[in-house]
Amino acid sequence: MSTKKVASRQLVPMEMIERRILLIRGQKVMFDVRLAELYQVSTSALNKAVKRNLDRFPEDFMFQLADDEFNSLRFHFGMSNSGRGGRRYLPYVFAEQGVAMLSSVLKSKRAIAVNIAIMRAFVRLRQILATHKELAERLAMMEKKYDHGFKVVFDALRQLMAPPPPPAPPKRPIGFIAPANKRAS
Repeated sequence: MSTKKVASRQLVPMEMIERRILLIRGQKVMFDVRLAELYQVSTSALNKAVKRNLDRFPEDFMFQLADDEFNSLRFHFGMSNSGRGGRRYLPYVFAEQGVAMLSSVLKSKRAIAVNIAIMRAFVRLRQILATHKELAERLAMMEKKYDHGFKVVFDALRQLMAPPPPPAPPKRPIGFIAPANKRAS
């Protein structure tokens, strides 16, 4: 089976999940609101299910952001202020183990399928980071071994190893486009 067929049948694209994983307090986490979107439930329903089962979510599985963390993220991501219809409480974030535990709390078929996709995204991210770290270490060893004549080569390799910028959104064509099925007489 081709990878295109598998990708088209995925419930949630892997890239969408990977973009929603953030690094906060040294942990890779996902926001409650982003998880609720993926599970197709309201954020309040997700948080209520978690609060009914708090013993399953220790501090290293899930935690609530502090005021300064949330304000920093609000500025960085353009989140709305609480006085203007935004969140009225600080958001919860879930580490990889917390996301895995959500599958035992949210029991719909979609929740199970989305959880599997999220776990695969976390594993893939871990593999990419390990490979990237290994390449950086090898590059540093090679740089020590060779003289400064190869500095340009090493700088070019570092640029290639840097994460790519996010793709630009597709631009809409400007102007009137005539329908193809009508002919001029």
